[in-house]
Amino acid sequence: MTETTQVDILISGGGIAGLTAAAAFATAGFSVQCVDPTPPVTERDAAGADMRTTAFLQPARQLLEEAGLWARLEPHAAPLQIMRIVDAGGEIAEPRIVKDFNASDISEQPFGWNLPNWLLRREMIARLQELPNVDLRLGCGTTTLFTRTQEARVGLSDGTQTRARLVIAADGRNSPMRTAADIGVKTLRYGQKALALAVTHPIPHGNVSTEIHRSGGPFTLVPLPDHEGLPSSALVWMERGPRAQELFEMDTASFEAAMTERSCALYGPLTLASNRTIWPIISQSAERLYGQRLALVAEAAHVVPPIGAQGLNMSLGDMRVLLELAKADPGSLGDARMLEQYHRKRFAEVKLRVQGIDMLNRASMATAQPLRDVRAMGLNALYSMAPVRKTLMQMGLGVR
Repeated sequence: MTETTQVDILISGGGIAGLTAAAAFATAGFSVQCVDPTPPVTERDAAGADMRTTAFLQPARQLLEEAGLWARLEPHAAPLQIMRIVDAGGEIAEPRIVKDFNASDISEQPFGWNLPNWLLRREMIARLQELPNVDLRLGCGTTTLFTRTQEARVGLSDGTQTRARLVIAADGRNSPMRTAADIGVKTLRYGQKALALAVTHPIPHGNVSTEIHRSGGPFTLVPLPDHEGLPSSALVWMERGPRAQELFEMDTASFEAAMTERSCALYGPLTLASNRTIWPIISQSAERLYGQRLALVAEAAHVVPPIGAQGLNMSLGDMRVLLELAKADPGSLGDARMLEQYHRKRFAEVKLRVQGIDMLNRASMATAQPLRDVRAMGLNALYSMAPVRKTLMQMGLGVR
């Protein structure tokens, strides 16, 4: 006989989104099983560590507090007070337009708080281990999905089966649960890759997130706490694929020279302070956000280029809506009406944000000088109108 587990919710995927969902739903009183085929790396310098960072924007904080996560994360978080946009698209690589979007214009809080992904996994797993109603199986993935009106039955790679009222697919852009439910996706490829790493620099960042536009994609420095006594930032450097690969394979001295030049030396010489990682850049949208007894969240539902800290914050928006629906009527967890409501509340907003970030990314890739000049004029015009500037900041936070 196959060993069978019964839970309220099975979460397929143990990345940042899946672990957050597990903590949020378990803290709300639901029994949760969370599975992921790849055991997480929770040490900064270990092989396979995810050197990307996540900026949790203001609306995410309430969800993290409700999930019992914020108290663990806050001591490690670097606040993001100013979002600085730099256009360096002239003939030479130097700033020609610098515009600061300051959170104090719209709020008493920073825009958000930045944390390394490897550390998030460490702290989130520690939180889940405190919760008696969580069955965390890392190194075990989902393999099959069989649904009926009352429940889903999910086969796991350890040979067991789980019966759940709701399956949450937080299992990435190649989601096996989305595939099993035969939900299609639309994918856009840019021919770009992103380098993600940590740097130190002699000039303090002052809690300023700096996004520098030239060509190939944004070069973004996001504040981190000091590292070994030096100011430190997370770097996401988007470039066309061949150039990104060339940078990834460079010797350290050449790479440090290249990134210092690309940064316009705004923080002085940049020093590599971690392993380099490289990621393909795509946009992707699921044709719908649900199937029978199945909800798609995070990259199973939508993938965007890493611009404006939108990716994971869209994912947390998914979870916030799902959690509100579940808490409002626990008896209807996972039924058709609940999942249709979830789709209606999220689909249009997700589609709009995916399209908006696609446009921003295409503008950031511009190589031709006239197009770079148009981009600079657009930034100048938008920033110069205070009501427009404030609206853009609120939209970036997900505030309607």
